[in-house]
Amino acid sequence: MHAAVTVLSVLSTVVYVALAALALLQWRRRRVQASRWLAFAFGDLALASTVGRLLPTEPHGFWADLGQRALVVAIAFFPYVLFRFATGFVPPSRRLQVLAAAGVGGLAVWACALPRFPAADEARPVWFTVFLIAFVAEWALLSAVVATRLWLAGGDHPSVARGRMRLTAVAASLLAIALAAVAAERGRYTVTALASEMISILGGVAFLLALAPPAFLRALWRLPEQTQLQEAIRSLMTLATSRAEVAARVLDPAVAILGARGAAVLADDGTLAAKGVEPDEIEKARRGDPNPLVFEAGSARLVVWTSPYAPFFGHEEVGLLETLGALTGITLDRVRLYEREHAMRVALERSNEVMTNFVALAAHELRTPVTTIHGFVQTLNHLGPRLAEDEREQLSTALEQQTTRLASLVEQLLDLSRLDANAIEVRPQVVDLGSRLDEIASVAAAGRDVAVKVDVPDRLDAVVDPAIVERVVTNLVTNAIRYGAPPVRIQAKQLDGSVFIAVEDDGPGVAREVEKSLFERFTRAGVARDRVAGTGLGLAIARAYALAHNGELSYERRWPIGSRFVLRLPAGHG
Repeated sequence: MHAAVTVLSVLSTVVYVALAALALLQWRRRRVQASRWLAFAFGDLALASTVGRLLPTEPHGFWADLGQRALVVAIAFFPYVLFRFATGFVPPSRRLQVLAAAGVGGLAVWACALPRFPAADEARPVWFTVFLIAFVAEWALLSAVVATRLWLAGGDHPSVARGRMRLTAVAASLLAIALAAVAAERGRYTVTALASEMISILGGVAFLLALAPPAFLRALWRLPEQTQLQEAIRSLMTLATSRAEVAARVLDPAVAILGARGAAVLADDGTLAAKGVEPDEIEKARRGDPNPLVFEAGSARLVVWTSPYAPFFGHEEVGLLETLGALTGITLDRVRLYEREHAMRVALERSNEVMTNFVALAAHELRTPVTTIHGFVQTLNHLGPRLAEDEREQLSTALEQQTTRLASLVEQLLDLSRLDANAIEVRPQVVDLGSRLDEIASVAAAGRDVAVKVDVPDRLDAVVDPAIVERVVTNLVTNAIRYGAPPVRIQAKQLDGSVFIAVEDDGPGVAREVEKSLFERFTRAGVARDRVAGTGLGLAIARAYALAHNGELSYERRWPIGSRFVLRLPAGHG
């Protein structure tokens, strides 16, 4: 029995020294508060175990007695330092902190105030027994807090972190049991002493496995997350069609690997994808909130909101996320290049389509009036003297209409060329919008049996370019008369430094299938294309004029029927 206890005692000391060395090494590698408390705890335990072997069995004399008291104080501080380690991730209540500090401080003072320490085989006085009970109670209570916190918190973490946290909880409980066995033993080489040494060694080994689990144990623990990580990498390797799709594929494995409550992929131009986090949390992360973990992903960032335990117990998993973040960055850059190439190809195809449509439309629209005019002129030249007066008048009227149509088309084509070349000069000046819009309404409705109502506040003066206002509003009123239904209304107001001019009617409105492309060239609105001839250039030109004035032209569907176009111009531009 003597030899067995001695061997186990030496072995437990070796385990504690190894724990202290490992904890110190981890502290030097990762200068975080948890590593510091753990290094202090195991350094204290290793020192106490080593010094305890050197002290005499029966301490007599001043120095031996002083060493015994210092040893007891050092052992009393171990569960408190371990408590500080466990509560360093999520601070406990102020009351619990005060009670823990008061308890260990009281024990230290009590140990120093004891009359003496009885020898191992000596009968224990009542006052020493009371001290031992208090000592074991302090260990048991603090160890219970450590074990409970780590065990419960581990349930919300992935397998590796959960295994390490719960192994730490078991180790703390084993050391408390070993101490209780030591306190209960009545000799140094008894069965109780042998059991306490064995339990102590098991606790130390459990701490070693929790601090630095071997590769095979990590691999066994990590199997579920490893599968998710491999699936995420495989998913990233397949070509996604957008950056948002790439970001969405990363979120689930990122959350699973660290047991996080949420994650997001942030880019300079916005949030690509997010899961389990609120917008205000994302905004804080953009401003540099240190709480979430941030992993660089090329031009973006992978941000993970995890528990405070993850960086310590899941540092290798953090490394996995760094790898995943790097792969995500590569994939995002690849997709961004793909999107850019696709956008350029679409733009080129659109330009070719626009050019083709423009040439075809110009040829068609010009050919029709030119052919008609040519026919009318030939008729007048060859048959003019033989035609009746009313026939000559009809030909002259038709000739005037066709030349007007031709002039209008040529003017539109010239407008487009000037707008494309940014050759439109904006000349803002003070304009009485009420009277100006009245004039525009009168001219646009001239010769038509449609009333245009103008609703403008009295003396609404605005600094705008009157020519641009006239061109845009004339186009909108003409369209409302041609394609819509009366009444046609013009409204204007000035708000927050901008002028808003709205033209609305009670017609059938714009067909839904062309709403998105309404302001593109050669687009014509629904049923209107079947009733009225046109080029599909008017709204494109009107919006281009609005943009040249640093404004905007938009369409709103009215309920239950009707259309509403709103021109917004900065009042005072220039």
